[in-house]
Amino acid sequence: MHRRLWAPILGLLLLLGGLWGMGSPSGSFRSLPDRVNQALFRWTGEETWLPQLRGLFQLAANVTRPQPHTADFAPVAHAGVNPFGINTFLEQEVEPWKRERTVQMIAQAGFHWIRQEFPWEDIEIHGKGDFEDRRHEPYRSAWEKYDQIVDLAERYGLEIIARLSNPPAWSRAQGDALGPYAPPDDIADYGDFVYAVVSRYRGRIRYYQLWNEPNIYPEWGNQPVDPVGYTRLLCEGYRRAKEADPQVVILSGALAPTAEMGAMNPWGGNNLNDLLFLEQMYRAGAGDCFDILAVNDYILWSGPTDHRMRPVVLNFSRPRYLREIMVRYGDAHKPIWISEMNSNALPPDHPAYPAYGRVTLEQQARYAPLAYQRIQEEWPWAGVVAFWFFKRPSDAERDQAWYYFRMVEPDFTPLPVYEAMRVYTTRPPLVYPGYHQEDHWAVTW
Repeated sequence: MHRRLWAPILGLLLLLGGLWGMGSPSGSFRSLPDRVNQALFRWTGEETWLPQLRGLFQLAANVTRPQPHTADFAPVAHAGVNPFGINTFLEQEVEPWKRERTVQMIAQAGFHWIRQEFPWEDIEIHGKGDFEDRRHEPYRSAWEKYDQIVDLAERYGLEIIARLSNPPAWSRAQGDALGPYAPPDDIADYGDFVYAVVSRYRGRIRYYQLWNEPNIYPEWGNQPVDPVGYTRLLCEGYRRAKEADPQVVILSGALAPTAEMGAMNPWGGNNLNDLLFLEQMYRAGAGDCFDILAVNDYILWSGPTDHRMRPVVLNFSRPRYLREIMVRYGDAHKPIWISEMNSNALPPDHPAYPAYGRVTLEQQARYAPLAYQRIQEEWPWAGVVAFWFFKRPSDAERDQAWYYFRMVEPDFTPLPVYEAMRVYTTRPPLVYPGYHQEDHWAVTW
């Protein structure tokens, strides 16, 4: 925790002690003055008094623990970019007009980036070097849809972060026996695919992400995750991408926040703590194989202003621990980009388990701008933050909790968070404390 937090924490503890003496929890304490409530929310991310009080004491306990060294004043490349990104599923839209409407609404909301998957299985479909789509008649080039996506992004002034993942079944001798996301038997096949994509869009797409969430199930297949194996795949993709276009910028696969311990889990499971996974990646040589570290940072069971820091707790502050690992391995000059960020507006009467927490639509609309605001104010080493997600092509997944991360409905009806972000993105940009390059997006000359 920053040392400057200690004074307000001490003051709030004294204030709360006084309020406790003035009334019972069912009386005056439950009706905290708005300014006190706002201050408590600002540091704990909690909205009701009991979790706020607990959070405040946990914050005070943080002072006794070593805090992450994040090198906030180190020069960092690719951090001063426009931070407003959003995840899209354009490849799943059947009608071209829906792809265009999606891109149009994203641009109108003030976003600059789309994180869009270019699934290997949907491009090199039937075999190695085969880029024709023969799944339906008439046959056509598998590139056709993705060419249109790139055209649309350029037309509406958006930059693409192209996620290259999802291997085809032919890349594994056992097909999908280990699951559709299992890595290929020969990482050279993945490298060839990366080379093909980067070559085709040379000069049009600059940012590529190699894989997604390699530290959790099912993104490495039905098998234990493997930080060393993923590092080999990452390095192969990095090398081939740079061969195709030396100007491209490579993002690692986004690490998912988890406190689980992989094969050491007493209850089984294949998820591995993102901090341990990154540490093992560095030991395997991954530092030479990415330009940007990508992570996912969801707003789970507390708000985006939660400043508590514990490695076993999953809250919005977690990227600071990952940043510390980067600094320790000599990567203070590299940024973190957040590939997926949002809170889950699962309806209160929905039968699905709230695995991602649960907020109202109004809270979701309030939390998203606060998340961008905090990152810009406090994390000068962070770059793009990609909202998860714009829309799904249909409501077929409405029985699942993850469906309720959406910003607009499948019929393009916007939810409150859409307007909240549109208002926020159009505010004049500011430069906050930290080391910034002269080409920072908020600086005009």
